[in-house]
Amino acid sequence: MLQVVQYQKTGEILIEDLPAPSCPENGILVQTAYSVISAGTEKISVTNTQASLIQRAKQQPEQVRQVIDSVKKEGIINTLVKVKSKLESYKSLGYSAAGVVLESRTDKFRIGDRVACGGAGLAVHAEYLAIPRNLAVKIPDNVEFYQACYTTLGAIALQGVRQANVRLGEQVAVIGLGLLGQITVQLLKASGCRVLGLDIDESLFQKANSYGCDLTLFSSFDNINQMKQFSKGNGFDAVLITASTNSNEPIELAIEIARKKGRVVIVGAVNMNLPRSPFYEKELEITISCSYGPGRYDPNYEDEGIDYPYPYVRWTENRNMEAIVELFGNGSLDTKSLTTHIFSIKDAVKAYDLITGKVKDDYLGILIKYPEINDSPKKFIQYPKERSKDKIGIGFIGAGQFGTSYLLPHIKSTNSSLVAVSTNNPVNVATVAKQFGFEIATTDSESIITNPDIDLIFCATRHDSHSHYVIQALKNNKPIFVEKPLAINIEQMEEIDKLVKEMNGRVMVGYNRRFSEPFRKIKELFSQFSEPKFITYRVNAGKIPINHWVYREDQGSGRIIGEACHFIDCMIYLTNSLPKQVFAYSLSSSSDDVYNRDNISIVIKFENGSVGNLNYLANGDSKLDKEYCEVFCGSSVAIMKNFESLDFYSSGRISKYKFDGKKGHKEEIIAVINSISQGKPFPITYEEIRAVSFATFAAQVSLIKELPINI
Repeated sequence: MLQVVQYQKTGEILIEDLPAPSCPENGILVQTAYSVISAGTEKISVTNTQASLIQRAKQQPEQVRQVIDSVKKEGIINTLVKVKSKLESYKSLGYSAAGVVLESRTDKFRIGDRVACGGAGLAVHAEYLAIPRNLAVKIPDNVEFYQACYTTLGAIALQGVRQANVRLGEQVAVIGLGLLGQITVQLLKASGCRVLGLDIDESLFQKANSYGCDLTLFSSFDNINQMKQFSKGNGFDAVLITASTNSNEPIELAIEIARKKGRVVIVGAVNMNLPRSPFYEKELEITISCSYGPGRYDPNYEDEGIDYPYPYVRWTENRNMEAIVELFGNGSLDTKSLTTHIFSIKDAVKAYDLITGKVKDDYLGILIKYPEINDSPKKFIQYPKERSKDKIGIGFIGAGQFGTSYLLPHIKSTNSSLVAVSTNNPVNVATVAKQFGFEIATTDSESIITNPDIDLIFCATRHDSHSHYVIQALKNNKPIFVEKPLAINIEQMEEIDKLVKEMNGRVMVGYNRRFSEPFRKIKELFSQFSEPKFITYRVNAGKIPINHWVYREDQGSGRIIGEACHFIDCMIYLTNSLPKQVFAYSLSSSSDDVYNRDNISIVIKFENGSVGNLNYLANGDSKLDKEYCEVFCGSSVAIMKNFESLDFYSSGRISKYKFDGKKGHKEEIIAVINSISQGKPFPITYEEIRAVSFATFAAQVSLIKELPINI
């Protein structure tokens, strides 16, 4: 399919042929008819990316801080790899479109339904769209696609009006008369308000006047007197800022013209350096309107389709979208006359020449039109490459940030053939395929498992899908490396156990730390010791948002299963023994902002008499090193600090070792690929891998029962 993308390194706009997305669970696959360019939002995105790296750093200080934090936590080399990967990627554009449902996995829509769609990264400028159920609404029969594609923009404007809480007869100023501003004017007039329109582009005044603006003025403090006259000297009940600018003038002007105890609603992207004195003196209510409405940025609402109760959240983002298409249907909201340009998808680059000023012409609503396609969506793109038959064929499922930063660079460095890569996002999979040289980019992960040219599968998807791909690989007699965890519950593990035995299957889990230089050195230093070991492993894991997907039982089942497994595997490696009993305690905080099971002590008794104590903590300071491990055995002690140093105390002497902070990903990948090419077992036995998972399950049971649990 064709899609508009932006190359992050240069800012160039391209029309790329990408694999079509798959229909999401509880969502729909849509063939696009029209999408609309949000000139303000997309202009900022495009022009910022087209700036030099120094200019971009000045414009995006938050991203600069993220890079600095990454250097502190992960070192400059790992950070450079991430930055390079980001710069060499493509970015999707667009968030408001309309089309026809081709496939539905929800009872809310049927094949053939005409729908309006929203969502950044979802309702993009592409021939096919994968849309969750709460980000789509049906279009009335009398509404055309070229009207309905404005639905998301309309919902943004409507949410701004709702936040302004306007009443019949109130006086409202709209600063910024672009697309959002023109729609906002119409909604305010439909609400019975007197409306003043303000902009620095006077060519927009005629259109605003036609939509009912009672007065339009140049947006400047020079026109304050006329603004005050319009409000009869009282000031405006509400001011909505729909402009898009780095200037602070819109917010300063809004505060100046609002009445005492008035309302200022920020809908557009503007500077927000609030002057205290007038804000304080007028006791203003200043609100930022969050996009389409309640539900925006909530993964439970948007991704999982879990709606908010109608009586308690009357206007969600989906209900705002429904209200907009109803206004289209009854003629209360006009978007036909907003459209100034229509480009075919093949000529979409010309649209961006308009909004960036490369081509000089007045514009307002710019639509992209898509052809009627009768063929089934193509879910793969082939990049012809020469491949030696004697090389290991690699298939990679789930190429997110972790996979592209920590796995794929090392896989590429081996003597392997990168056959196919898959992920749900068409732009991401095409980016990864080109960066690393895969022959096939696809959104169909199952096709990788059945591909006869693939000898080894790597899986780095979300936790809840790991067992599915492992099971499918086992059924197809394919060796698979899966990132931790192997499974998120006992039922999944039992199914994997069964298939490993029946198929003599080969499974490897990404427990990389045992391959790192510091832990291999500890193993060597204690190789002559026969006594049991006492290990203390402290992890300063850091806090993550309480609504993160990893905490959902059906997606991640928490960080004990998802992350603590790493450190339990290290203990198995160092003790040469399997766990036999687990006892766990967590904090008991009453704070709703604390996930108690992220602050846990897990004590493990091993079969050979060793003891491991894992302290996994999320309530520490980020400046403290993330990982620290002590091993006591035979009157000797090894202390590992964050993979950078190792102190070994033995026979009254101290031996000090320095390392580069790397955690063994490269060594792990090489060992895995060598095991396949040489026909040897994976470097971690399945018995050990299995024991790690059951130890994490036991830790969770122990928390519930407050008892030691035998494995």
